[in-house]
Amino acid sequence: MALTDKQKKPTDAFRDSAQGLQSELDETNRALREVTLMLEQSRVEVGKLTQRNAAITAHLQQIQGQFDKILPEEIRMAYNSALDAQQRMFVMRGQLEKLQNDQSHLERYKTILEKCQGLSISGAKSGGTKGEKGALASVEMLINAQEAERQRLSRQMHDGPAQALSNFILQAEIAMRLLGSDAEQARTELSNLKAAAMSTFQKVRNFIFELRPMMLDDLGLAPTIQRYVEMYKEQSGLDVSVIVTGNERRLELYLEVLIFRAMQELVGNAARHSQGNIIKIQVDMGDSFIKLTVEDNGKGFDPDVINERSSLGLKLIKERVELLGGSLDIDSSLGKGSRIFLTVPVHS
Repeated sequence: MALTDKQKKPTDAFRDSAQGLQSELDETNRALREVTLMLEQSRVEVGKLTQRNAAITAHLQQIQGQFDKILPEEIRMAYNSALDAQQRMFVMRGQLEKLQNDQSHLERYKTILEKCQGLSISGAKSGGTKGEKGALASVEMLINAQEAERQRLSRQMHDGPAQALSNFILQAEIAMRLLGSDAEQARTELSNLKAAAMSTFQKVRNFIFELRPMMLDDLGLAPTIQRYVEMYKEQSGLDVSVIVTGNERRLELYLEVLIFRAMQELVGNAARHSQGNIIKIQVDMGDSFIKLTVEDNGKGFDPDVINERSSLGLKLIKERVELLGGSLDIDSSLGKGSRIFLTVPVHS
């Protein structure tokens, strides 16, 4: 008996999804090659700027010892060169950190795509409709999560560093115009510019840490969560604490990323929606499992909300955890706060 069009749909959709997955993987590989090339070029440029800064600093030290013998115009040019070099170094170091983060992000995304592709191939060989639907759901979740992250980053970059850099340019132009007519006011403007640059630089570092903390690669899950909690507590003003128990150790990178991202999402949800002021985090690193608990003293919610569209973050966490054989459980009711338990098996 010939299959009807309706019966063919799952297989056709599965094939289309596999093709889309391959296209996404090809695009990710292309982007990774470009970022790697730009990263090498930026490292060379930072090296050159470092040497230039060292030479300019030495020149300024000479000028400071001979103020009475050097023309004001030469002093102004020297300080303008120093300011320009510092600004270029600041921008290039920020770009270098961003490229390093982009490279790490793309490599991680590539790994996830390759795993999904493996699941797709396995599902196609088995011919199981259930396997096809599971792979399709995984790919859909992955794409939705990727797009949501891109939108979030776009908004934060526009509202933060992009605006700050525009202000820096304006302040630098004001200071340059004042150098010839009002040196004291020019120094005040430069001092303000320096303070604003330092503040924005710290915000950018916090932004990069939230996006992809490099210490997650270097030190592992527990120290990174502890550092994140310190930073979040300072920024939010909430009483956020963390306790790590069990056998503290390094895990597979994908597992550390999963737990860290889940913790970020759950803490963010508690801060935005619970209306409480206390968030407690516990990470239990057992020999055969990792258990993350996030508890707040807020207004609580109906656990069935996880099935609603508005709770995409929780649904994504649940999907990813269950793919690894773990579970996500919610203990909450209106007016009594909430506790969310995430458990993931660890394979030695």
